[in-house]
Amino acid sequence: MAEIPRKCEIMTIEEIRERLETDERNRSYTDRGIHPIFQVSSNARILIIGQAPGRKVEESGIPFNDKSGETLIRWMGIDRETFYSSKIAIMPMDFYYPGKGRSGDLPPRKFIAEEYHSDILRLMPEVGLTILIGRYSIDYYLKDRKKKNLTETVAAYREYLPEYFPIVHPSPLNFRWQRKNPWFEEQVVPVLQENVRRLL
Repeated sequence: MAEIPRKCEIMTIEEIRERLETDERNRSYTDRGIHPIFQVSSNARILIIGQAPGRKVEESGIPFNDKSGETLIRWMGIDRETFYSSKIAIMPMDFYYPGKGRSGDLPPRKFIAEEYHSDILRLMPEVGLTILIGRYSIDYYLKDRKKKNLTETVAAYREYLPEYFPIVHPSPLNFRWQRKNPWFEEQVVPVLQENVRRLL
């Protein structure tokens, strides 16, 4: 039997949130009173797609409310008030903390981006730039346009403008990469800030 195509009606953010919280795959979070973590606005001009909330962010329920967020805000050249305004949207690859693995946090669960991102993107028609943070969002959104590794993709950021701007994760755990690649803060961050200023 042929699959019936899904209608392309636009869901509200409240409907999407309810759908997430009643999704059986998120039941362990909902049962503990943990809500999906994202920041969505129809006025958003910049969209940030990161990996997944960490433990500290899960506790506060505020996206990027940690050391990674402090660095990201600095890289964007804005203040905290602007970061949490309606002009900035935050839609991670997983809206919940996926847990701890052997060598750090577990990867974001694939079904979140596959089944929920498109509905949320329809609510943000004014987005002029999407900042892709880290390997998971870059792999998902750039697909075969990405280079052979994260470093080369970030270095080739101009190829993806004006739609996407790939960057490394601002986590303090990335200090070795940042020390090894000083060109990122010297050359890429100023261009990121210029693009952010242009849209805000």
